[in-house]
Amino acid sequence: MALISNKNAFRNYEVIETYEAGLVLTGTEVKSISHSQGSINESYITIKKNEAFIFNMYVAPFEQGNQFNVDPNRLRKLLLHKREIIKLEFKSQKDGLTIIPIKIYWKNNKIKLEIALAKGKKLFDKREDIKKRDLKRESLKY
Repeated sequence: MALISNKNAFRNYEVIETYEAGLVLTGTEVKSISHSQGSINESYITIKKNEAFIFNMYVAPFEQGNQFNVDPNRLRKLLLHKREIIKLEFKSQKDGLTIIPIKIYWKNNKIKLEIALAKGKKLFDKREDIKKRDLKRESLKY
């Protein structure tokens, strides 16, 4: 079950490959995410110095967090294997792909982030997907 999901990911991007990554969070951020108080709709992932970071991920400040709350849009580090980071960096630079977050979920009492290598859709691709979806709905009616 996803705690937070990126609803625009499959509408705006064609997902090619997915990965699972850990997140480096503070205690109050974990509490906020467990209450589904956050957003990854406009966030993206970049790789700098062989480390993956997620930008623009919003995590609401925890109400009882007082002094332990941090900046809601701060830069957060992703935990991936070195070979995965190298592969992601190579494919994103070579093929011009984007690394986007798909969803945040629990796995064995740890918060995980599903990320994807994706290619941005053009407007005509989006229209084509809508037509296919409508045709599929029509065929199911009869």
